[in-house]
Amino acid sequence: MEKSFEMIAKTLYGLEDILAKELIELGANNVQTGRRMVAFEGDLELMYKANFYCRTALRILKPITNFKAANPDEVYEQIKNIDLQKYLPEKKTFAVDAVVNSEIFNHSKFVAYRVKDAIVDYFTEKEKPRPSVRINNPDLQFHLHISHNDCSFSLDSSGVSLHKRGYRLEESEAPLNEVLAAGMILKTGWNGESCFVDPMCGSGTLLIEAALIALNIAPGVFRDKYAFEKWDNFDESLFEKISTDDSREREFQFKCYGSDSSSKAVSAAAKNVKNARLSKYIDLKVAAFQQIEKSPADKGLLITNPPYGERINPRDLMALYSMIGERLKHVFTGYEAWIISSNLEGFDNIGLKHASKTKLINGSLDCEYRQYHLFTGTHKNHKTEEYRKLDLKKIIS
Repeated sequence: MEKSFEMIAKTLYGLEDILAKELIELGANNVQTGRRMVAFEGDLELMYKANFYCRTALRILKPITNFKAANPDEVYEQIKNIDLQKYLPEKKTFAVDAVVNSEIFNHSKFVAYRVKDAIVDYFTEKEKPRPSVRINNPDLQFHLHISHNDCSFSLDSSGVSLHKRGYRLEESEAPLNEVLAAGMILKTGWNGESCFVDPMCGSGTLLIEAALIALNIAPGVFRDKYAFEKWDNFDESLFEKISTDDSREREFQFKCYGSDSSSKAVSAAAKNVKNARLSKYIDLKVAAFQQIEKSPADKGLLITNPPYGERINPRDLMALYSMIGERLKHVFTGYEAWIISSNLEGFDNIGLKHASKTKLINGSLDCEYRQYHLFTGTHKNHKTEEYRKLDLKKIIS
């Protein structure tokens, strides 16, 4: 395999800039962001590191070819024209994953079947042993991505999506994707220099991702295997060196505090936290947000993912968001708070002026991720104080 090659890291909408920064810090070259992806260049070591260290990557792909196609039969022909013996050695099993965002192609599974047919027919026509398809744990995982009529065919070095870290034993209702949770935290700029709070913690994903970020523990430490471990050029000693290196880890002087009104959710969170070996850094308790009378520290970061309204009647939901605003204002003064929701009316009911907002997608729901500076007094007085501090800095400098 060539020394340096092109790769594509897939991610969730809105996290592309965070992933690009992660890749640059790992030493990636020619980093370019696109929609839900980041293209970059690097060697085998970087490919292993991207899989092991990146918190906001879903999978790391090694492109084989790009082409245009107007229907599944054209995809079939294009795949059959590839020198597939170069990528799929004899007696190796394979699987095909297809992601389709196109008005032309409306059935991703059918396109995947046509790709499988093309691969099998290629070897049959060459009078070579017919490769076997294996859905679970194949030797090689191919990935086809179609956007309109643009197709990209790649080797998937990750296998199971990287958001499936391996620490989650139990889930609450509508659990947050681990990649989304990590991206939300990294977007705030927090890296463990204060306490972290999630007062509606569910099964604890935000808390666990926050603790991993604070300690700078790689998300790959919980992972059993990657697809690249079955490649012919797998360098076991190189990957072992990467996966056992804990020199990047650091101390976390504060704690993460989580609570939820559901004892079942807190129980699930406790099991996940224990499985992640983070019990020392995460405090959990059963408590509804409205029951919280005192913040765990004078200042910190609060991030939470409240219900959006899929299973709650509108009146109760608006009362919930009003309560969130009231608790933030009266209990968490001095904190920076970030809230994700798809319910814009709910945001209005929080009753606090947001400092910034970002579009994110949670599952299939378009969401806003809003930042709040929680201070005493009026917003006007707070801004006046901020300007006064800025003026003082100018005078001092």
